[in-house]
Amino acid sequence: GRGRGIVPALIVSPFFSGVLRMAGIWVEPLGLLQGRAAALAIAADVALPLGGGAAAFTMVRIIAPDAPAAPMALADVPASWQAQVLALTRPVPGFAGLPTPAELGRPLVMGIVNVTPDSFSDGGRHFDPRAAIEAGHAMLEAGADLLDVGGESTRPGAEPVTPEEEIARILPVLRELAKAATVSVDTRNAATMRAALEAGAEIVNDVTALRHDPEAARVVADAECGLVLMHMKGTDPRSMQQDIRYDDVAVEVADFLAERVAFAEAAGIARSRIALDPGIGFGKRMPQNLELIERLPLLAGLGCPVLFGASRKRFIGELSGVERAEDRVAGSVAAAIAAAQRGASILRVHDVAETVQALAVLAACQAGEPPSVDAGPAEE
Repeated sequence: GRGRGIVPALIVSPFFSGVLRMAGIWVEPLGLLQGRAAALAIAADVALPLGGGAAAFTMVRIIAPDAPAAPMALADVPASWQAQVLALTRPVPGFAGLPTPAELGRPLVMGIVNVTPDSFSDGGRHFDPRAAIEAGHAMLEAGADLLDVGGESTRPGAEPVTPEEEIARILPVLRELAKAATVSVDTRNAATMRAALEAGAEIVNDVTALRHDPEAARVVADAECGLVLMHMKGTDPRSMQQDIRYDDVAVEVADFLAERVAFAEAAGIARSRIALDPGIGFGKRMPQNLELIERLPLLAGLGCPVLFGASRKRFIGELSGVERAEDRVAGSVAAAIAAAQRGASILRVHDVAETVQALAVLAACQAGEPPSVDAGPAEE
C-alpha cells in the first residue's frame, strides 16, 4: 500500500513517544476520513488514525520554512518527518480521570453553568445558586460527563469582578454539584481557583492560560488537578476583540498553546493533566473561527485533549441569521459535530441533551450500525 513507507517507523522510531516540533514548525493532518471509510483506509495502509480515534488522515502538510507548501500523501513523507507524522496517531490521553473518547465512542460533553448576571447567552438565568444547582443536575441527567462552573462573564467587553465576588457566586453551586460529578471551575483568578479546588473542583479552566494571575500556576501545580489552557488575544475580555490580526490563525494559536504547555510543565504541571482550547470567539471573528474549526487536527501534534467551545457564539448567529443566543441551538450542535469529527475530546456546551443526541446519531451513522441497546420498535 501507499502508506508502507511510513507505517514501519511506528515500530522502530525511538522518538514516537515525544512531541517533536519547534515554534512555527508543524505537521498538519489533511484528507480526513470518518467511520468505516477511515477503518478501511487504515487497513489498506493509505491512512493513519488521528489521535488513535475513529477519524483517519490520508495526507499531511509540513509547515516549516524549508518544506514544500503542497500537501503530500503519507507514502511521500520524507524520512526526516516521519516521527512527527506518527506522533499525530498517538491515542488521546484521558483527562481528569474521565473516560477517553475512544472508550466512550464520542467526545466528553461539558455542561456550562454560568453563575453570572451578564453572560452572553444565559446571563442571570442561573445567578441564583438554587437555579444554578438545578440546571447542573438537569445537564447531568441529560448526559453531561462533567460541568464547568463560572462566576465571571468572559463575553467580549465584560467587566471583571473581584475574586471575592466570584467566590461568593460559585462556591455554593460548585460544592453541591461536585458531589454528583466532575466539576471544572472557569476562572482566571488564583484565589478563586484555590477556593474552588478546596470545595471539590477537579479542573481549572483558565481562559488566559495562566497569564492573568502570577499565582495561578502554583495553585494548579500544588493541587495536581486538571487544567484547561485557552488561547485568547491578550488577557482581558474587555479588549480581546479590538485588534484582531493573524497571518495564519491556526499556526499562531497552536504556537501559543505549545508555549503555554511548556510554561505549565516548567511550573510543575504535568502535560498529562492538560487540555487545550483554541478559544473560539476569543479574539477571533467569523473567518478565524471557521478556519480554526476546519484545521483543528493541527493541535493533535501537542498530545493533549482538545476542548472545543463554540456554543451559541456570535459567529453562529452571523452564519445562520439567528440574533438571540438562546435560539442558536441547532447551529451550536452543528459546530460541535464538526469539532468532534476533527478530533475534539471535550465539547463545552449549553445544550447538553441536543449535543448528546447528535453525537449518538453521528456515532451510529459512522459505524453503519445501531448501538448495542434496545432501539425500540421498528418504524415504517
